[in-house]
Amino acid sequence: MDDKGDWHSMETADCIVVGAGVVGLAVGRTLAAAGREVLVLEAEPHIGEHTSSRNSEVVHAGLYYKKGTLRQHLFPRAPRLLYAYCAEHGVPHKRLGKLVVARRPEEVEALRHHMAHAAAAGLDDLQWLTPDQARELEPNLFCHAAYLSPSSGIVDSHALMLAYQGEIEHHGGRVVLRAPVIGGEVTAQGIRLDVGGAEPTTLICRTLINCAGHGAPPLARAIAGMPIHKVPRGYFRRGVYFSVTGRPFKRLIYPMHGPSGMDIHAVIDLAGNVRFGPDVEWVDRLDYAVDPKRADAFYRAVRTFYPDLADGALAPAYAGIRPKITGPDEAAADFMIQGPDDHGVPYLVNLFGIESPGLTSSLAIGEYVATMLGLNAPMPRLAAAATA
Repeated sequence: MDDKGDWHSMETADCIVVGAGVVGLAVGRTLAAAGREVLVLEAEPHIGEHTSSRNSEVVHAGLYYKKGTLRQHLFPRAPRLLYAYCAEHGVPHKRLGKLVVARRPEEVEALRHHMAHAAAAGLDDLQWLTPDQARELEPNLFCHAAYLSPSSGIVDSHALMLAYQGEIEHHGGRVVLRAPVIGGEVTAQGIRLDVGGAEPTTLICRTLINCAGHGAPPLARAIAGMPIHKVPRGYFRRGVYFSVTGRPFKRLIYPMHGPSGMDIHAVIDLAGNVRFGPDVEWVDRLDYAVDPKRADAFYRAVRTFYPDLADGALAPAYAGIRPKITGPDEAAADFMIQGPDDHGVPYLVNLFGIESPGLTSSLAIGEYVATMLGLNAPMPRLAAAATA
């Protein structure tokens, strides 16, 4: 939707969501369905140009998240919501399953604990597999043990975002592109936003939801009246993917974290094509170039669970950059969703560090934000995680 129409003539708005990625659109459709008048502002020419379209498109089951975190709090409801939504709205998806594997004998016990943690979190469909049982499912897989998560899957992220956008518009909302929010101020009348682009304007909104992804911390700092000490620093963690000739796997393959710290796994798209990734590289800006030389490390890592990977089989695919709020020498942060109780600004919600599993959690996050705003939604707030 590139046509701005007459939106720039507006002076006031009920609810503005900044950022038309998958989470911003999910929040927007939840608020619009609850009766709010929603305007989504996106700086780019298209929806979902950054994190939302540069990821593995995996529907996570909730295997990994620490007890007491907001990530875990959103599961197992998050994938159930997403699967039901995709089925109802015709969004392409597939529950193809995931194998979590131990590549070394010393990883087997850790894998058992890993599975037990996931089961304790409410996943009752996990299946322990011996090496032979794993190879029956995936003949090209090498492992010392594995477990199967049947409810893990994949989704067409762009089709999902279009469905969310369609719902916003069905309920009378709008998604406006090429509309970067460059600053604002908390006023007695509401939150004033300065919007740039070809036709700059100023809007005053009753409620502001900051879903700007990488740009969420800078946007929060640019709003006069938002306590700066409540805004985390943003970091960029890039991961690249390489495609492979042939189709060696039918399911997602996730190895246990190895001593190298690389988190390279096998992901599959809806056409059955296999990619490996992502690796980890900390960068200082948005740069989506894929250096072909990084394939050398991919060959070493992938051959620990796919030893028959042939020389020359990998080709650069794409890169994605996670909107981190902790750096390379810090413990990974939980999702941070701040409401008025956290920062003291009425009717402002900031979403910081919404990376994986943000795609899977998008509808559950929408419910969570609606709850923070006092709307009727089934996802209760987890106060300790929201202020982490």
